[in-house]
Amino acid sequence: MKIGIYARISKDSSDNQNQLMILRDYCKSMNYEIVDEYNDVISGGTSKRPAFNQMMKDASKRKFDILLFFALDRFTREDTRKTIQYLQMLEDYGVSYKSFTEQYIDSSGIFKDVIIALLSTLAKQEKVRISERVQAGLSKARQQGRIGGRPSLEAVKINKIKKLKNQGMSIVAISKELKISRGTVYLYLNKKYNFNLS
Repeated sequence: MKIGIYARISKDSSDNQNQLMILRDYCKSMNYEIVDEYNDVISGGTSKRPAFNQMMKDASKRKFDILLFFALDRFTREDTRKTIQYLQMLEDYGVSYKSFTEQYIDSSGIFKDVIIALLSTLAKQEKVRISERVQAGLSKARQQGRIGGRPSLEAVKINKIKKLKNQGMSIVAISKELKISRGTVYLYLNKKYNFNLS
């Protein structure tokens, strides 16, 4: 069985060699042939990982049969959906994956379909939580008198915008006159109050 090993450590950590030694010993005990080792000293939360990207390229060429990593958070710390995407890509390439410390994460075993189903459910829950946080943030902004993240203007200034526009002043001129941004002038002229911009 041909194995690719992926190991990642943070810049402030020193356990890279420990990970590699443990994974090498495991492969030796299982009579696995290590084809290549891919090591990143970088945060797992970024997609810009040279060794990881090279590993995925090699997986697409079926240079190894199984990808072995120490733990899922060593494989990636990107969001759940992205993690599933990477694992699904390996599956599509015909490459199995295995976590050394999490024995249930093993696509070469009998629980492969259960793993994917579980991770997919977690990804959906994560998407819902993100949506809920965004909606909560917008609701809080509205309660604080903010519209789309912008503070609302006093009625006097809003009326002044309308009056100046009706007098033929441009948006740029109005923003300078009232010392507010052009975006805010446009927002109140066009979006919130649907004034005629002609």
